[in-house]
Amino acid sequence: MVETSDGSVARTGGQIALASTVSRITGFARTIALTAVLGVALVSDAYNAANSFPNMVFQLLLGGILASVLLPYLTRQRTRGRVLELEQTQRVLTVGAIASALVTVAAVLLAPRIVAPLIKDPGQQELATLFAYLLLPEIFFYGVTAMMTAVLNVRSVFGAPAWAPVINNVVLLVTVAVFVCVPGPVTLTPETMTTTQILVIGVGTLFGIVAQTTVVAVALHRNGFRWNLHVRLVPYTWRPVRTGVPLLGWVLVYVVAGQVGVWVTMRVALSHNVYAMYTNVDLLFQVAYGILGVSLLTVLMPKIARSVAVGDDAGVVSDLGRGARYSVVALIPVTVALMVLGPSLTTLIFFGQVDAASGRLIGTALAVSAFGLVPFAIVMLQLRVFYADNDTRTPALINIVMVVTKVTVVVLATATMGSESVILALCVAGSVSYVSGAVLGHVLLRKRYGLLGFHHVVETFGRITAAAVFAGGCALAAVLVVQGSVEDPRVAAAVALTAGLTMGAVILLTACKVVGVPEIRHARTLLRL
Repeated sequence: MVETSDGSVARTGGQIALASTVSRITGFARTIALTAVLGVALVSDAYNAANSFPNMVFQLLLGGILASVLLPYLTRQRTRGRVLELEQTQRVLTVGAIASALVTVAAVLLAPRIVAPLIKDPGQQELATLFAYLLLPEIFFYGVTAMMTAVLNVRSVFGAPAWAPVINNVVLLVTVAVFVCVPGPVTLTPETMTTTQILVIGVGTLFGIVAQTTVVAVALHRNGFRWNLHVRLVPYTWRPVRTGVPLLGWVLVYVVAGQVGVWVTMRVALSHNVYAMYTNVDLLFQVAYGILGVSLLTVLMPKIARSVAVGDDAGVVSDLGRGARYSVVALIPVTVALMVLGPSLTTLIFFGQVDAASGRLIGTALAVSAFGLVPFAIVMLQLRVFYADNDTRTPALINIVMVVTKVTVVVLATATMGSESVILALCVAGSVSYVSGAVLGHVLLRKRYGLLGFHHVVETFGRITAAAVFAGGCALAAVLVVQGSVEDPRVAAAVALTAGLTMGAVILLTACKVVGVPEIRHARTLLRL
């Protein structure tokens, strides 16, 4: 039975992993392209900050509620019959769309007040405010996309939402191409950037999110769902909101705590002019996690929610362990690879307005924080288990511990380190917080469900770590040998990356075969799909 379940997860996860891989690759290309034309200085910091505001506002006012309450609620409604499920889904979508629209309008009107506390340089602040006016409307589309994706996932449709970000990335790549063709100054600064250049980047970024929402909407329509906008807010449309109100208090605590951490990080990074670097490190971190981690969560979350709904604790524990094992097998080798090859990778891929030294610093920050990959994947899985059980209090407490840990590390580091080292501290602080969250989450889950069977996870961790560390050591030796023989930093990075990847991959596969990692068999199934 376990093998059948593992095979099912692998097959479904394989389809999503393919979409996630393409999405992450195109997103990676998009970020490299944007960094090449905007650099990693004041202009790029202003754009990245403004592009972060919609997500911050969305998460603060809507995202946490949708992520923690919506999917479990819709899953329970589906067990109560088709007619009732359709009726409740219509009401939830209506309330969510109206709330998203109201939040979006308020955010756009308050754009200058959102920017001012974070950016002090007058020219950069003005540029960030202009970008914010153009990008804050993304909040509405984030909200609608999140709701439609939840409806599709409850109906076991995962492909379209996984592929939708690819469209967004393609639109951004086209936007960069148009930006390059637009006349402008040789040296890009907040003062010299033209109105046309601002509009091209801003409108293009917004249109990418609109295109992503459109893909999900078409998929929902093809699935047979017809969204009829019920504008009568009371008494019927208000009912799903009233049902979820008891859960929202701790959700708001969770979201507010998280946004405090985001705000502190942004404030420190912007004040030291390293926010663009930080966002690039975070992107690479998320690429490494997202290809498998997001796929696992997408597939396992409805299964966990159904197990919780019928009181199947054994099923919950089984899926939790399965997700942890797959995460360990996928992410431990990636962690070691980033530690060894991160600086060479970023020196090579970031070019244009980014010099080799800045590119290498990004890679160094990635290398020193890569240890947080597995804890991050584990804690994301743990939080979904609590949410499926209608428990919003425990995730909030875990997040508070994580944020306090992160802010403490950031404050201590910024008080003792120079500006260049701040980027390292910011990235390490995030990974340390993931470790604290994963440990606390495991303790609380064990208290609730008893023994979690994690001795299998520990065994898998030991085997894959031994194989990855041995392969990483060999890759590092190859890097050191070839890197010193080439003077040009980018050419040296290319040679070192090629040698390290080749050596590491061959030895890793051989070592995994020797030590025995059963999950590899399902990974091969996943790759063939």
